[in-house]
Amino acid sequence: MSQGYLAPPINEDNAGFWEAARRGELCVEQCTACDKLRFPPGPMCPHCHATERRWSAVSGIGTIWSFVRPHPPLLPEFTDLAPYNVILVTLAEDPTLRMIGNLVGAPGDAINALDPLEIEIGAGVRVVFDAVSDSLHLPRWVLS
Repeated sequence: MSQGYLAPPINEDNAGFWEAARRGELCVEQCTACDKLRFPPGPMCPHCHATERRWSAVSGIGTIWSFVRPHPPLLPEFTDLAPYNVILVTLAEDPTLRMIGNLVGAPGDAINALDPLEIEIGAGVRVVFDAVSDSLHLPRWVLS
């Protein structure tokens, strides 16, 4: 089990995402009216305003769109890990779908273990899941 996380609030809008993550699958919402993928999850499609949706698996392949190295950390839970990285990933299925996470060298690595010189905007990444507790698996990213 790793360190360096805050338990996310799980609610009816995002529960499907976290259930899929526990299975090792990256899912995003898909509108059943217009078929557009969307992330983050929400109660209404931002494209057509329909409220019906389903969870759809995506490849988990993406590109680093941006990154930062927070230090000092903004939250006390991350003090011992500073400096660490936070990346913004565009997903291969739709570059307007972006997810925030951490780049790690290998599944289970700490979020501060990767040499920051290895992080480049435009680099290809793929998702891995880090079991931070029995019930919570966080998506992390590794270079592809």
